[in-house]
Amino acid sequence: MADTAVLLEFVEKLKAENADWVADVKDALGEVTVTVPREAISGVCTVLKTAHGFDMLADLCGADRGPEEDPRFEVNYHLFSTTHHKRLRLKVLLSEDDPHVETVSSIWKTADWHERETFDLLGVIFDNHPDLRRILLPSDFDGHALRKDYPLRGYEPYSLS
Repeated sequence: MADTAVLLEFVEKLKAENADWVADVKDALGEVTVTVPREAISGVCTVLKTAHGFDMLADLCGADRGPEEDPRFEVNYHLFSTTHHKRLRLKVLLSEDDPHVETVSSIWKTADWHERETFDLLGVIFDNHPDLRRILLPSDFDGHALRKDYPLRGYEPYSLS
């Protein structure tokens, strides 16, 4: 059975658990991405970890789709099952006006620093995170470096004099 067919079975199990948990499914290039409403991310992750063996959060990252896009931001959760040796991507879309999503750091400890990095570089706020503060940029840095708010040629916020 093809990898994506197995992953689509997991998606069907999620839908059976709660149909509202799956907003969209993309099956492309041997990868499956499930778009999840932000209100459901904690429940979806808990079920995938405890009932379906996705016991490893390999990566969590964000993206700015651009100021003209709505929703503007996305958070991607790259899950791996050490039991099934399968990968599954979850995606949560967030508006610029309300870039909040629940933390998954209580489900996977590794989410702690991934969420801090996404907060620092994009300004996505992970509600109930145990220590949400900058991790890469100086604490006095104004803005979020990976947002597409800056001019194409950029500028240097600090002078080296």
